[in-house]
Amino acid sequence: MKSFAVLTSYLKERLRQPLPGLEAQIKLAPVNRIKDLKNVTGPLDARESAVLALLFPYKNKDVGILLIKRTVDGSVHSGQISFPGGKKEDCDPDLTATALRETYEETGIPPKNVTVLGTLSKIYIHPSNFNVFPYVGYINYEPEVSANSEVEKPLKIPISELLDPVFPVNKEITGKDGNIYSVPCYYIQNEIIWGATAMMLSELLAILIEEYPSILPQ
Repeated sequence: MKSFAVLTSYLKERLRQPLPGLEAQIKLAPVNRIKDLKNVTGPLDARESAVLALLFPYKNKDVGILLIKRTVDGSVHSGQISFPGGKKEDCDPDLTATALRETYEETGIPPKNVTVLGTLSKIYIHPSNFNVFPYVGYINYEPEVSANSEVEKPLKIPISELLDPVFPVNKEITGKDGNIYSVPCYYIQNEIIWGATAMMLSELLAILIEEYPSILPQ
């Protein structure tokens, strides 16, 4: 893979330009989410939240991205794989601060260590009525995660694995209504990465592929 510094420099410039948006997101969207995705504004009473796609140097000159598995607690996204993040609080001056604060609370990574590169396209999540703003940032070291009670475990995912052309695959998940659904996803480390998180990843990977086709597995 290209050097980590070159990759992050590329992302900083690329995220200032028009984004792939819905075209990339929809590749990992469950069928029942496509109508919601096309409503880019979401309802007027939608709440604001922010997440952080955090990159870091990883093994064998790869680049890692940090995700978390949420604790099973009965909440809307209980037990799911997600980026660190959460709802905007009154104490947050902006959504960048939300993403950094939530990441610190859930992983122990200090905001001062994170360089924010830009944002991906906003996604509206119907079950929780949130407009989610995904930020992309990096740290210059592999993190030691100190998870709080909201996090069952962290996942450090190599970008090279996410770029495997086998993806997306379809897996069955049990919805909140108790029904079984087949959803497009990334299946890595015995975990199903689906829904909004997979859609955000799809957009980020589409941006990386534009400049770095050589990092695709041969």
